[in-house]
Amino acid sequence: MAQVNDIHAATAQAAAPHPAPASSWQPLRNRVFRMLWIATVVSNIGSWMNDVGVNWTMLTLSADPLSVALVQAASSLPMFLFALPSGVMADIVDRRKYLLFSQLWVFIAAAGLTLLSFTGYVTPGVLLVAAFLLSAGAAMSSPPFQAIVPDLVEKSELAPAVALNSLGINISRAIGPALGGFILSLAGPWVVFALNALSVLGVAWVLYRWKAEPNIQRLPPEHFFPAVRAGLRYVHAAPVLRNVLVRTVAFFIFGSASWAMLPLVARRELGLGPGGYGVLLAFIGLGAICGAVVLPRLRRHLNPDRLMVATSLLFAASTLALAFVRHFWLLNGFMFLTGFAWIAVLSTLNMGAQRSAAKWVKARALAVYLTVFFGSMTVGSAIWGQLASHFSIPFSLCVATVGMVLASATTLRWRLNENPDLNLDLRDVDNRAREMDVSLDRGPVMVIYEYQIDEDDVYDFVVAIQEMRRVRQRGGALSWSVYEDIQRPGMFMETFVLGAWIEHLRQQERHTVNDLLLIGKVQAYHRGGEPPAVRYLIAPITSTSLP
Repeated sequence: MAQVNDIHAATAQAAAPHPAPASSWQPLRNRVFRMLWIATVVSNIGSWMNDVGVNWTMLTLSADPLSVALVQAASSLPMFLFALPSGVMADIVDRRKYLLFSQLWVFIAAAGLTLLSFTGYVTPGVLLVAAFLLSAGAAMSSPPFQAIVPDLVEKSELAPAVALNSLGINISRAIGPALGGFILSLAGPWVVFALNALSVLGVAWVLYRWKAEPNIQRLPPEHFFPAVRAGLRYVHAAPVLRNVLVRTVAFFIFGSASWAMLPLVARRELGLGPGGYGVLLAFIGLGAICGAVVLPRLRRHLNPDRLMVATSLLFAASTLALAFVRHFWLLNGFMFLTGFAWIAVLSTLNMGAQRSAAKWVKARALAVYLTVFFGSMTVGSAIWGQLASHFSIPFSLCVATVGMVLASATTLRWRLNENPDLNLDLRDVDNRAREMDVSLDRGPVMVIYEYQIDEDDVYDFVVAIQEMRRVRQRGGALSWSVYEDIQRPGMFMETFVLGAWIEHLRQQERHTVNDLLLIGKVQAYHRGGEPPAVRYLIAPITSTSLP
């Protein structure tokens, strides 16, 4: 009866009143979060300075729009290639040590670019390789950085913590480009690259001093490729997360046009130097800071879907302005709106990804989100660069604007506000499978639950049990089915298959409050004094499987 009691406990928790929302600044009271936040802001300022240096150096070496757009593509491609493997690593190894390794990688790449720039060996190819390597370091660190946020703050502080991280990114966006442009005009690009390398050291120091609480595991850690498959199965069986991914593609394919074309507009259309280009980026950062401050108030009046549509249309309007407005200060006003809309969209999608992933798979789920995000940015940047090369910069931006307006209609089918009460806190369920003397690597394993259903409840039961497909697959099931025993009226059997016995044991540790609510809904139709009977079938040991 332990399983039933756990389900009732989960139901009671879901029915309990929600705690009062934390203030926007409350997470900063946590010393580790505060120190890491400050160090990350400094590091991001260095990254934005570096971006200005790389983009502007490319403009001085090549005037081809495609070459300039390829800088954005080279910066986005590593996230597309490496974010998912990084998320898997962050879920199966010590996240602190993995983050330290990623910071060392970024430091070496930034120091190498500094040396090449100082000695005069920078070429367009060198810049693209450097942008790729630096972004590869960011791809390593992004999933674990996002995944450790719930470990640093209380659950009630998660939303303001995510908002503070977004605010920190955009404070650095406001300071970094302007400071980078100023230093670039005074001392040259190598100094900008050197400061970026030094800015990484603060994050590494905080991570080195941080003593994370040990994560006690009763089972051996997952291997890499099975962990990848488990993460992808989870994403496939998580409707809210799938909606986030669709909306991510719909926005960033077209939103990438502004970032890819902005350096070209600054240099070729406005005739600006590095200082003027930095000012444009600084206004984007100021708009993002304003957006981060105003967002909590907007969220009280607009649900995530309405907020996404409104800010997407605002971003589309500012993209159109980038195509035609050639007055410097007026364009800066539109860049302010660009930053405002960008942070609203980014924060909304990020919160959607955070809330739709359970702790055991959070880094992998966020890595899939980052893969889709940066994959869309990479593909979009290449597309808009090609259009600008063959036609014109305004034409490319106009096509992107129309596409973004049309993409806003995705909210009609893929809603971010689906299942707003989703609770993915883990709940360990006692199960007799743990007591069985079975080799962990034996498999495949078929698990069968038997339900006795009254004739009047059959239709409702069959409808309700369909939700169990996602519950079992999120936990690791390879296949799922439900059958009716024609020789025993009212007897239904739910079956699912896992790759090995250890995968079933892991499945028992991966149940969330939401999963237990769905299980309880199904078991409510079962008749009898005991919970549904459970049977385990396992593939026999053959001569070929013997040692």
